[in-house]
Amino acid sequence: MSDSSQTVPQVTLNDGRALAQLGFGTFKIAPASTVRAVSSALEAGYRHFDTAQMYGNEQEVGRAIAASELPREQMWVTTKLGNDVHERTSARRATERSLAHLGGRIDLYLVHWPLAMYDDVARVWEVMEELKTDYPIGSIGVSNFTATHLDRLAEAGLSTPAVNQIESNPYFVNEHLHDVCTEHGVAVQACSPLAQGAVIGDPQLHALADQIDRTVAQVVLRWGLQRGDIVVTKTETPQRMTDNLTVFDFELTEEQMASISALHNGTRSGPDPDNFDRLN
Repeated sequence: MSDSSQTVPQVTLNDGRALAQLGFGTFKIAPASTVRAVSSALEAGYRHFDTAQMYGNEQEVGRAIAASELPREQMWVTTKLGNDVHERTSARRATERSLAHLGGRIDLYLVHWPLAMYDDVARVWEVMEELKTDYPIGSIGVSNFTATHLDRLAEAGLSTPAVNQIESNPYFVNEHLHDVCTEHGVAVQACSPLAQGAVIGDPQLHALADQIDRTVAQVVLRWGLQRGDIVVTKTETPQRMTDNLTVFDFELTEEQMASISALHNGTRSGPDPDNFDRLN
């Protein structure tokens, strides 16, 4: 197996635990393809993996990790509590299933979505705190939480999430939410860093990539990393997995960073958390 994972810097969370700043995501990877994709990612050097109950591929992620030559404690696996299991009893059952799928531990457990229909961010966070106490869960955090949601947790006197996984890419920089997360001491984990592929054809990014002899994906991932984000990227192509890991041997200048941020146009590639109520 590759040892390139050793070149990936670690980010220390507010609970003192550290994870690789660049991870491999499994969103929209079909279960039938997940074992192969995760196995290839492990071979390329990834040790940080992101899945979710709603992705339907947790079991396959766990199978690929179990089949690898590496001990489970050398991996960092994130999964997310499904939207239809926010209540205490259903959340415990879902967590037990996830633990069985993922080798008996969850390194980072996120609330997948703050559901407007329930207005329950404080209540579900109390459930997450209980789950962390009762099960082998390393860190707990949130996903798709807005500044309002984070403020609500603080106002309720609840613990601070370790991570907020949010959409962040050159077309949707999400600067204000980044600032709020920093104020709360919450690490930002950027999902959809390539805007689900939308940025790949951008002519300005192509010009910059050509200038420094890199791919557009490498440039954009490097931009997210230099912002301080934990970045989760996905591909099913082994060569792109390797290319996406090869982003720690160069730096973008301040001017290049600013030019990428200036591409922001407010376009989301995923749903708006303030208007998202899908249960599955």
